[in-house]
Amino acid sequence: MYFPEEYSDASSMLQQMIAIQSYSKDEKNVADYLEQSIQEKGYVASRIQNNIWLISPGFDSSRPTILLNSHIDTVKPVSAWIHNPFTPIIENGKLFGLGSNDAGASVVCLLQAFFHLTTKQQAYNLIFAASAEEEISGKNGLECLLRELPKIDFAIVGEPTNMNMAVAEKGLMVLDCTARGVAGHAARNEGENAIYKAMLAIEWFRTYNFPKISDLLGPVKLSVTQINAGTQHNVVPDTCTFVVDVRSNEMYSNDEILAEIRKNVSCEVNARSTRLSSTATPLNHPVVNRGKEMNRTIFGSPTLSDQSLMSFASVKMGPGDSARSHTADEYILLEEMSEAIDIYIELLDGLRL
Repeated sequence: MYFPEEYSDASSMLQQMIAIQSYSKDEKNVADYLEQSIQEKGYVASRIQNNIWLISPGFDSSRPTILLNSHIDTVKPVSAWIHNPFTPIIENGKLFGLGSNDAGASVVCLLQAFFHLTTKQQAYNLIFAASAEEEISGKNGLECLLRELPKIDFAIVGEPTNMNMAVAEKGLMVLDCTARGVAGHAARNEGENAIYKAMLAIEWFRTYNFPKISDLLGPVKLSVTQINAGTQHNVVPDTCTFVVDVRSNEMYSNDEILAEIRKNVSCEVNARSTRLSSTATPLNHPVVNRGKEMNRTIFGSPTLSDQSLMSFASVKMGPGDSARSHTADEYILLEEMSEAIDIYIELLDGLRL
C-alpha cells in the first residue's frame, strides 16, 4: 500500500455511501454526501441534478483533458441478502453492502486518485465526475452531464474489472418487433397466423451472422428474449410481438445494424434507442500502452456501461469483480481498493497524451 491516507479516506467514504439508499433516479442523498465531502477537501464541486463533478485547479484549455467517471446509483437488492444491504460490515477483509462493488469502490478510489494527482502539475487537465442513472441507462446521468463539461480527450470509467483494462465494450440496442396477420376461427381454415410470420423472422434472428467480427468483442449478438401473442385458444392471432436484445461490436453502428435487420425481416422493427453504441480505443493509445507496461490485462467487455455514451477514447477499469455485481451480499475486498488507488495513480501520474 503506497497511499495509506487515501485508502483510509476511500474506505470511510464508501461505508458512508453504502448507508445511503441510492437507487437509480433516487440518488439525491448520496449526491449531497459526495458534494459536501468534496467541498470539505477545499475543492469546488459542481452539480447538475444528481451528478457531481470537479475540475482540477489551473484548468488550461490548451492541455488535453482526462475524465475519471463512475456511477453512484445502484440496483435494488435481491431478496437473498443475509446482511442488511445498507449496513456496511467488514468481515475477513471484505466490505459488504449494496453498491460496494458496483460501483462505489470505483467512485471513491477515482476520487482519491484525483485528489492526489492534482496536488502537482500534470500535462493534462483532470475532471472527476460521479454520475447518476447508469444502471438504467437514463438520460439524466452521464449523458446530461457531458453537455456541461469541457472537451474530453480520454476517460477512465470505473466499473469492476479487477483493475484490468476493457479497451472495447459491446453496445446495446433493444428492438420491439411486430408481425401482423389476420384473425380467424382456429377450427376453420381462416385467417393468417401472426405467430407463423413471427417464427420466420425469429429464425432469421437465430441464424443470421453479421460478417464483421471484432478481435476484442467477437460477433454482433442477436437474442430473441420475449414473445407475446394470442387472446384465446380458438382464435388465430392477428398480432405477434417479440423483443430482440442486440449486442453490437465496434465494427457497426447501431443504425447500420438496424438497417440490415429491416432489410431482411418482414415484420415491423422499432428500436427503443440507438444511442448505446459499442466503443473501442486504439491499442497504441498512451494510456493503454502504460497499462500494458504495468501488466494490466487488455480485453473487450460484453457488458454495458456509461462508456457507451462517450464519443472519445476510454477504458473501463475499476476495483472488484463484475461477477459480484447485482448479487446478494455484494462486497468489495479492502485490498482491492488499496490496489486500485495505487494503480490509478501509477497509471496517470506524469502521463502525456
